[in-house]
Amino acid sequence: MPSPVYGPWWASITVWGVVNAVNVLQAAGFLSRVGTKSMVTNHALGYAIAALAIPAAATLVGLIRAKAGWLAWAGPATFVAFVALMVVVDYAAPTEFRSPSRPAILVPYLLLFFGAILLMGLPMFSLDRRLWLITVATTVLLLGSMGAAILAGVG
Repeated sequence: MPSPVYGPWWASITVWGVVNAVNVLQAAGFLSRVGTKSMVTNHALGYAIAALAIPAAATLVGLIRAKAGWLAWAGPATFVAFVALMVVVDYAAPTEFRSPSRPAILVPYLLLFFGAILLMGLPMFSLDRRLWLITVATTVLLLGSMGAAILAGVG
């Protein structure tokens, strides 16, 4: 059971589920780029990733109401911020920023994405090492698939 620093157990498990779902969905997105040389599947998976902002936001509210420490709510907050940016640049007002690279968009996009992964996964290290190791494995899967996409020229 989490300490007050990490908030209620339901919130920790929800954040754990969100971070692992994001890792697996985006890994599938990167691998789809390799196989198809297209962003179509990755773009469709983005809707599922965006939908994960709903449980992340609910968890964020719960953690703040429970007066959890900043490390507990920083991950969901960063993820919600990432999804807001993603919705704008990938869906609402599509803007190409990956290739050619537009650092003014790409840098915050990547910082928010990977910051959210780190901040959502980190608290589980203290709470449940076995669940944290699953997050490590899905993060390695994500990074490996991203590397494969970069090597294939579709990263």
